[in-house]
Amino acid sequence: MPLSFEGRVVLVTGAGGGLGREYALAFAERGAAVVVNDLGADTKGGGKSSAAADKVVEEIRAKGGKAVANYDSVEDGEKLIQTALDAFGRIDIVVNNAGILRDRSFARTSDLDWDLIQRIHLRGSFLVTRAAWNHMKNQKFGRIIMTASAAGIYGNFGQANYSAAKLGMLGLSNTLAVEGRKYNICCNTIAPVAGSRLTETVMPPDLVASLKPEYVAPLVLWLCHEQCQENGGLFEVGAGWIGKLRWERSQGRIVRQKNKPMTPEAVQAEWDKICDFTNATKPASVQESLQSVVSVLSEVESEGEVGANPTAAPASMASGAGINPSEAVGQKLPSTSFSFTQTQCILYALGVGMSTKDPDHLRFLYEGHPDFSCLPTFGVIPSQSSMMGGGLSSVPGLDIDFTQVLHGEQYLELYKPLPTSGTLTSETTIADVLDKGSGAVILLDVNTYSGGELVCYNQFSVFVVGAGGFGGKRSSEKAKVPLPPPKRAPDAVVIDSTTRDQAALYRLSGDWNPLHIDPSFAALGGFKSPILHGLCSFGFAGRHVLKQFADNDPSRFKAIKVRFAKPVIPGQSLQTEMWKEGSRIHVQCKVKETGAVVLAGAYVDLHEAAGASSQNPTPVQEGGLQSELVFAEIGRRITELGSELVKKVNAVFGWEITKDGKSAAQWTIDLKNGGGGLHKGPYSGKADVTFTVSDEDFMEVVTGKLMPQKAFFAGKLKVKGNIMLSQKLEVILKDYAKL
Repeated sequence: MPLSFEGRVVLVTGAGGGLGREYALAFAERGAAVVVNDLGADTKGGGKSSAAADKVVEEIRAKGGKAVANYDSVEDGEKLIQTALDAFGRIDIVVNNAGILRDRSFARTSDLDWDLIQRIHLRGSFLVTRAAWNHMKNQKFGRIIMTASAAGIYGNFGQANYSAAKLGMLGLSNTLAVEGRKYNICCNTIAPVAGSRLTETVMPPDLVASLKPEYVAPLVLWLCHEQCQENGGLFEVGAGWIGKLRWERSQGRIVRQKNKPMTPEAVQAEWDKICDFTNATKPASVQESLQSVVSVLSEVESEGEVGANPTAAPASMASGAGINPSEAVGQKLPSTSFSFTQTQCILYALGVGMSTKDPDHLRFLYEGHPDFSCLPTFGVIPSQSSMMGGGLSSVPGLDIDFTQVLHGEQYLELYKPLPTSGTLTSETTIADVLDKGSGAVILLDVNTYSGGELVCYNQFSVFVVGAGGFGGKRSSEKAKVPLPPPKRAPDAVVIDSTTRDQAALYRLSGDWNPLHIDPSFAALGGFKSPILHGLCSFGFAGRHVLKQFADNDPSRFKAIKVRFAKPVIPGQSLQTEMWKEGSRIHVQCKVKETGAVVLAGAYVDLHEAAGASSQNPTPVQEGGLQSELVFAEIGRRITELGSELVKKVNAVFGWEITKDGKSAAQWTIDLKNGGGGLHKGPYSGKADVTFTVSDEDFMEVVTGKLMPQKAFFAGKLKVKGNIMLSQKLEVILKDYAKL
C-alpha cells in the first residue's frame, strides 16, 4: 500500500530548488500540506527573493496539492513554524535542508566565512527545530531530518567551516533522537549525494546532472512516515543507493597498572594493538561507551596485568558470530542464466584494452573475421552474477555485512573455447569458509554450462572484512592457491596504457558498481577518484599472456589465477611481467607509474600448441590435488637442470600424498646418477628417504607457511629413511622450483 502523508504538515527549508524542491513536491504528491521555505539567496548567502519559493508552491497547487510559501531566514525559526501553524494549524515534520557555501582553504577562512556557515547550517537547524519541538511533544508525534554531508563525515579540502557545521548537525540529531524518543519524535540524519547548487561547484556538470534529487527524496519520505521507527540513524544516499553508517571501535588496550604512572612509552608499546580493529565493537550509546572506562577502573584496581580490553564482545557478539561454516559449506546458490551475442564478446574485448590499432586484435573485435573468437577471460562474465545477484544473502550460516565484502582472488579454468553467442547457465556452491582472524574468506565454486556441457569453472575468493574470529580453519585444500613468480628477470614484459574511460567501458560488461565511475561514490570508499575493476586488470594480463606465449590462439588458454593486491586508476599504465616455466606462465602486474603490484601470485596455464611435444617427460595427470601443481613444476625444472641437480642432491626422494587420511598420490624424485627424474605412481626401486604428508600440509610447507621441522614434530610430516637428506629439499622445492 502506498505511503500516505494525508493530514500531515511538513516544513522543508531551502525548498526553492534542488533537493528541497524535490522533497516538497514528493510530500505534497502524497497528501501532505507543505510549507515551502526559501530565502531566495544565492549559494553564498547573498540577496533575497520570493520567486523560488513561489514557483514551487505554484507547482504543488497546480497538481491539486496544498502549499504555502515562507521567505524568512532559518535564523528566524519561530517565523517558519508560525507560518505552518497559521496556514494548517500544526507541524508534524521538519526537513532541515537549507544551506550555503563559503568554501576557502583553512588558512584563508575569515571570521565571516566561518560564522555565516555555522549560523545557517547548524544554528538555523537548531532554531527551526526548537520552534517545532514543543508542538511535536504535545501531539506525541514528530519527524525531523538533519542534512549532513560527506564533507562532515570524512573531511574535504576547502570546507573546514562547512564540515564542522555538518558534523555538528549529526551531534544535534543524535541528542534529539535520545530526548524525543518517549514522545514519538524521531530524528535522523542524511548525507546526500545529489546534483544541486551546492554540489555543482565541486562536481563535473555531467555528474551533477546524473545525481538526481529524486534518488534521495524516497529515503527522506520513509524516515518521516509514522510507520518508520528509525531513530538516531545516519545514512549516505545517492544515485539510488542507500547505506547506513555506525561507529566502530577497536578492542583497545589497558596501558597502566595500579599505583604506577601511565607513560607515553606504554602507549607506544601497545599502539598496534590499540589500533587493531579485529573483533571491533560497535557502541551505540554513551552508556555503552562508558562501560569500557568502568571496566578498566575495575581491572586496574584488581591489579590485573596490562592486556586486552576487558570489554571484549562476548562470543555471541563477535564479528564472526554470524558465520557457521558447517551450515554454509556445500550450500548451492540459485542457478543463473546468461544470454549473450557477439556484441558482448566485442564489448568485453574493448573493455580490457583491445584496439583496432593492433591487427592481431581483430579476431576478437570483428565478427566478420575468419577466426572471430571470444577472449578466454570473458569466462568470468557469465558467472559473476554469483557475486552480484544477492544469492549469498540467502545462504544459512553466512550472516555477514555485505558492504564489507571484497573480491580477493579469482581462478578461471576453461574446458573448451568459449562460444561467441548463446545462453550459459551457472551453478554456484559454497566450497569453503575460512577464518583469517581479521576477516573471513568465502570460496565460491561456479560451474558454467552450455546446455549440458561444462564450459568453464570459476573460483571466486571473497574476503569479508571484520568477519573473522569464529574459530574456523585458516586454509583449505579446495582453494586454488596463488604462486609467487620466479626469482629472476622476467622473460617478457608488456606495458599497456589504460584510458581514462577504461572503467566506464568495462562496466558495460555487467559490473555496474558506481565505485568505478562515480567520483562521489569512490570518495565514500576512500578513493580520490573511481578505480578500475580488478577483473579488468585480470583481462589485460590474460590477453598479454595469450599474445606473448600462445599466438592469440584462445584454444591454448587453459586457466588463470590471480590475487587482487591494489587498485588501478583509469589512465594509468599496466606493466605485465611474465616468466615461462614449461606450460605455465607466471604473471605479475604493476602500475608502471608507481611500481605498485596490482595482480600478485598470478599464473596462466596453457595447452601445448598442436603438434608440439611436452618438455616434461612424465606428464602429470589432473587428480584434484594442489600438490599436482608443485610436482609438475619440479618435473619441468628437472628436465631443464637435471644434471646440475644430480650433482647437488644425489638422492632419491619418495613422497606419499594423502587426502582425507587416505593415500591419494605417490611421487618419486630420482636425482642419482642415471636417475629418471620425476615419476608418478609406485616406485620399483628403493628411495633414500620417504615423506608422508597430507596434500594441504604439503602446500603449507612448500609455500613457507609451515616450517618442515614444526610439521615433523607436530606429526603432520612423517619421514622414513635417511632423515638428514631432507635438508637437500631446499634445493628442489625453492631454489629451482621457484615456489
